[in-house]
Amino acid sequence: MTWKNRIQFNPKIMGGKPVIKGTRVPIQIIVGSLAGGMTEDEVSREYHITNKDIKAALAYAADTLTEEKVHALSH
Repeated sequence: MTWKNRIQFNPKIMGGKPVIKGTRVPIQIIVGSLAGGMTEDEVSREYHITNKDIKAALAYAADTLTEEKVHALSH
């Protein structure tokens, strides 16, 4: 499974933010909820998504971070 099968970008849905297909649940909310201490089961129940959707959200976040460039700031 690839995240591309479960995540969509549509300017008419949540301003084009990445969401789980067929929902208005942004990836940011899923990752943030997990980071905040919710379990996968809690996130699944709260946002009416599957555990596969959650795994896709995490895979998308990982891929996005892989492509991110970080620039050191000097003092």
